[in-house]
Formats: sequence, C-alpha cells, structure tokens
Amino acid sequence: MTEQRVQRRLAAILAADVVGYSALMQRAEEATYAEFERLKRELIEPSLSRHEGRLIKTTGDGALAEFASPSAAVRCAVEIQESIASGRSSLKLRIGVNLGEVIVGADGDLFGDGINIAVRLEGVADPGGILISEKVYSEVEAKLDAGFEDRGEQQLKNIAKPVRAFAVRAGVHGALIDRLSAAPSLPDKPSIAVLPFQNMSGDPEQEYFADGMVEEIITALSRFKSLFVIARNSSFTFKGRAVDIKEVGRRLGVRYVLEGSVRKAAGKVRITGQLIDAVTGAHIWVDRFERNLTDVFALQDQVTVAVVTAVQPKLLQTEIALATRRRPENLTAYDFYLRALPQFYLATREGVAETIRLAHRALELDPRFGLVAALAGACHMQNAVWGYASDRQFEAEEAVRLARLALSIDDGDPDILAMASTITAFIVGDCESEIELVNRAVALNPNSFQAWHSRGQVYRIAGLWEEALRSLERAIRMSPVDPRLHNTFALMGLAFIELGRFDEAIVAGKKAQRHNPSLPIAYRCLASAFAHLGRDAEAREAAMRVLELDPAFTISPLIAWGGLARAKLFIEGLRKAGLPE
Repeated sequence: MTEQRVQRRLAAILAADVVGYSALMQRAEEATYAEFERLKRELIEPSLSRHEGRLIKTTGDGALAEFASPSAAVRCAVEIQESIASGRSSLKLRIGVNLGEVIVGADGDLFGDGINIAVRLEGVADPGGILISEKVYSEVEAKLDAGFEDRGEQQLKNIAKPVRAFAVRAGVHGALIDRLSAAPSLPDKPSIAVLPFQNMSGDPEQEYFADGMVEEIITALSRFKSLFVIARNSSFTFKGRAVDIKEVGRRLGVRYVLEGSVRKAAGKVRITGQLIDAVTGAHIWVDRFERNLTDVFALQDQVTVAVVTAVQPKLLQTEIALATRRRPENLTAYDFYLRALPQFYLATREGVAETIRLAHRALELDPRFGLVAALAGACHMQNAVWGYASDRQFEAEEAVRLARLALSIDDGDPDILAMASTITAFIVGDCESEIELVNRAVALNPNSFQAWHSRGQVYRIAGLWEEALRSLERAIRMSPVDPRLHNTFALMGLAFIELGRFDEAIVAGKKAQRHNPSLPIAYRCLASAFAHLGRDAEAREAAMRVLELDPAFTISPLIAWGGLARAKLFIEGLRKAGLPE
C-alpha cells in the first residue's frame, strides 16, 4: 500500500475577528450573537463567494478563509470592511491577510504558519482595519494605486521571526474595491497559470491522477521565486470548461498558460503539455511524455520534473527576448536583470563587466532586489577567480558584500542561497557552512538548476569530488539545454581529473568547449587531462589556447583565488602542460 503523502499548497489566508467580542457578549449576549450571525450570513459569506474564497472555519467571534490569490483575499477584506463601515452594524472587525504554505488536513482543514501568521496579524490590526503581511503587500502593491502604511516588523505571538506588516490606509477602501475588481495587470516577472489537464481516457480514475499531477506542477513552479504562479484554486475554476487562452490570461493576470491532456492506454499513460503566450496566443513549447502506469505518485513526480524542467527555462528565455525588444525608457529593475543574464552566460571579461553594470542599474531602481544583488556578487567573484580585474582583493570583498546583502534581503530564496554559498565558498573558504547553505537551497527547490550547480561547485571546492559530480549531473538533468552548461561541463572535468578519470575529463572539457569556445576553464581542463595521459602535443595546444584567451594567466593566483586548494591533480596537470607558475 502506497504511503499517503502530506499535502501542502500555497494559499492566501484571511482571518477576521470581532473587536471586543467578550465585552460585548457580557453587555448584550443575545444581540451581539445575533448581529454577528447576520453579518456572516448577509455580508461575509456572500463576499467570500464573490471572490472565490473558501470558508475554512468559523468561531464564535471570527472566521478563517482561504483564497487562490492575495489580491482576491485583499479584495474580499476591503469589501467586508467597507460594507460594515457604511452600514449600521454595532460590530467592528479586525482582518489579517497572509500568503504562505499550508498543510492540508484529511478533512480539508488547513494548518501551519501560513494560517498562524494571518491570525496573529488580525490580532494586532486596527479596529475596522486590515493588516497584511509583506508577502501579500509585495503581490498587490505594484498592481494597485492604493494607500498602504508600513507598520514595520511585528513580533507576533508564537511566531519565531518578526513579520513585516502593512496596513491598508483608512479612507481608501471604496476606491480599492473598484481597482481590485478590475482585471489584474501583468506582474513584473514571468507569470503563469497551469490549467487542469484534460482527461482523454474516459476513465474517472485518471481524473484524480491528472488533477494531482497539475497540483504537483503548480507547487514545483511556485518554488521558483522568480515566477508568479497562480494558485490551484483559481486555475481549477476553469476545469471542465472550453476556454479561450487569451481570456484566461486576462482574467488571471498572467502572461503564460500551461495546458495539457492525459490519455491512458495499454498500461501506459501519455501526457501532452503546451505552453502558450496568453497575450499573443503563440505556442512557446509543446511536448509529450509517455510512462508506464505503475505507482501513481512516482509517475506524477516523474512527469512533474519533466514538465517543470522544460517550462521554467523556456519562460526565462522568452522573457529575456521580450526585454531586449522593450524600449529603453520603459525598462524596470527586472528588465535590467533579464538583460544582464545573457551577458552573464557568456562568461567573458566583457560579459561579466556588462552584467555588473546592468545589475547595479537594477539595484538603483530596486535596492531590495535580492536575486540581482546575488548575481552581481557572482560576477565580482568571477572577476577575482578568473583574473578579469586587476584588484582581486576589491573584487573578492565586493562579492562577499553583495552575497550578504542578498541574504539579508531574502534568505529563503533558493537561488540566492545557492549563489551566496558559491561566492563565500570561493572567497571565504568556509565549506562546512556553505554545504549547509547550499543543501538548504536544494531542499527549498529540488527542481532548480542553479541550486544543483552551486551544490556541485561547493562540494568541488570542499574536495568531495564524487558528490560534486552527482550534483552537477543532477543540474544537467534539471536543465538539459541551459545556457550555463559550459561551466557545468568544465566543473565536471575538474572533478574527473581529481578522481583520475582523465579520459572522461577530456570528454567533459570538449563539451564545455563546444558550448562556449571562449571559456578559459574548458581549455585548462583539457590541458591538465591531456598532460596526465602523456598526450603532450594536445596538452600544449590547449595550454596555448588558455594563454590566447588570458595572456596574463599564471597558476599561483588560480590556487589562491580559484577554490582549487584541494585540486592537486588538476594543478599538477597544468604544470605538466607547460603553463607558467
């Protein structure tokens, strides 16, 4: 019997409570009870229904509800408070709204910090007011021309870390309702909705399989903080309906829609998926997956990984292409980030310099853009490691400063954790701490190329060659056509050399060279591996190419700055190839 897994999902939670309920009950028990029941019946429950909220539970003096999106939750909260304020009720409510991961109980009840924070926010909200967490604020603030008051970090009861909170400012509720009721604008990052997959089998059992797989895909995509992913509840409102993709995109406020179908036949299941630009209607990606229908959970996991590892890089590539066509006067911090990425992928002196320039432009516009701070830090690290800048000490210090800045902004973003761990492993050399950091990145998003690639880097610097190889191989599995694979193959080549597997190191080095003919580390790998095999002519040829790409190259700084203190065989091979000390 297959063990039942704990179900988790991302949800927007609204918690509401009557102000001073106990005192009111003491003064006028029956009237207070009757008035709150009226509010629930005539105002709260209809408002939940209009905004597609699900009532989780009610208490004597409050209610808890789940929404598919933060904007729906805030819209509902505003409508409730505005209706109470404009009516004649003797009661006032406090409302708290949070966005977080929740655990789904067998009876549909929800548990976890996602719930607890909403309840605690409600407890410190103003009478008649709405207090939202920073996560909710970051999702609705850019879409609304509305007043918010930063209440700073709140130390909430039984919540370990302080929670930054924002109050919806008094007097703007009516205007907010109109704005929130309008079609949502596109977020300033790739946005996607995953629609329920169509069951083509005629077998009702496959309905559960298809729905479960879509939920897994939504959860996996949600782990990428660079994506805006519509929650399951909103996506599933389109289940069983013929839909116009452009209308779906407009109603949900997303640029991309993933749809698909499931067909079972002869002990196999065939899944098709297609990614569509909801603005233009163009198909961006289409693929088909066929698997043996054995353990359902294992099958869902396999297909989820296959879909996510195809869709996420494709989304990023499409967004980069859009950014390059955007008029310069309309650029945002995210546009500068997107423009920086192709330069970063080049791994050249000029590419690194341009990435740093664009990243700092992004940070000027948004000083709390943690991912771009980590990207800039990685570039300064490359300047130090690859000798692209004359002042290696400055580059190293700047790399560490930016890595720490990124972590201070968001230490829960797996890509930030991954890049920061690599930077500090290279520069500081504290591999034990960085192994812990990069393992946390992998745990937060096991589908991330960046997390697995960085894990390979950190374990390589630590001299744990076999584990480094396993991580780098997993990175390639996560993103088989990633534009950064040149670096991944080169790092695999270094690990192969340290394991004495010189022929495999040559294969990896040549793959790196094919992906990026201007990558110095690929030729260093080849020079060392050829030299160990006694293939002197080929070793000298690779060494000459190293010096053509980097005329100032010497071995000593590579040992000091390149995270290669434990790479004894690699360094020995460079010396045998005739590269200068």
